This record gives sequence, structure tokens and C-alpha cells, in this order.
Amino acid sequence: MNKDLKNEIIAKDIHIATIIKPNLSSEGLSFLTDDENFIQVGLWNYKKGKRLDTHYHNTFSRESFKTNESVYVVRGKIKCNLYFENGEFISSHILDEGEMIIQFNGAHEYFIEEDALVIENKNGPYFGPEKDRTRI
Repeated sequence: MNKDLKNEIIAKDIHIATIIKPNLSSEGLSFLTDDENFIQVGLWNYKKGKRLDTHYHNTFSRESFKTNESVYVVRGKIKCNLYFENGEFISSHILDEGEMIIQFNGAHEYFIEEDALVIENKNGPYFGPEKDRTRI
């Protein structure tokens, strides 16, 4: 895997987030998150004609005790500031078109730097903003 494809942000031995640059990927399938993460992100880079076998995912119990979030910039540019849950600043990151950040721990805020189209994904179920998040 290209070492520039993903940049893990570690602060005080806590994996806060990972920034992904999909355009730097090698051909094939790359999973960019660890199996124990509550959100799983894989990257497909295949040539025309590749067939992925028909399949479904089995039903079984999973336990998730926190929400993880990924944000993919389809168009434009955003800034993501990362914090510890106590509000202590960690770092700031610019995400350009075609880049993604996966957030595992801590707190975050976004600024739209250029007109942007962004896809946000979270693990569910979602219980609403009052129960799911704390503003700091």
C-alpha cells in the first residue's frame, strides 16, 4: 500500500482519525481501517471488466458503543479541526476534492473553505443529535 494513501493522526497514543487520499491507491482492494473500528472503509481500484462475486452479508449481533464518522469531499475544499473531548486542540487538516477523513475518537469541527459537496457516513443506528453528540 502506498504510504501516502493514508495518514493516521495519533495524539497521546489515541488514534483520532485517518485521512485518505484515494487517488494514490494501487490497483485492487485495500481496507483502510482496522477490523475493530466501528466504521469500516475499503477502497476499490479496479480496471474495467472486473467482476465482484455476488454476495450478501450475514446477520449476527454486533455491539457498537460509540459513533464513528467519515467525511468524503466530492467537490470543493474543507478544513477539519480535531480536538480531544475536553476541547484541547490537536490539529487542523485541509481536505481537498477526492479526499476523506475517518474519525474514530475525539471531537471535530468543519469549515467550508470552498463551495463543497461532501458525503458523510456514520455507523448506526442513529438516535438523534440530543443523544448522539455533545457540543464543546
